[in-house]
Amino acid sequence: MQQVLANERVRLEQDIPELELCRGDVGVVVSAWFFPNTAYEVEFEVKQQCERLRVLLLQQQVGKE
Repeated sequence: MQQVLANERVRLEQDIPELELCRGDVGVVVSAWFFPNTAYEVEFEVKQQCERLRVLLLQQQVGKE
């Protein structure tokens, strides 16, 4: 996967049922870390609650939209 930068839109590659996020949900990268592992803080809009949810995800859990 290409490097993802802050403010880019990404698509979730796997379900996270405990957070009510589904594969295919789209969020915006808030920040990125590259050491010791690549990870992204991604903000999703939670439609049912009219809120935003920030989640820390590993590189393999997101894909560029």
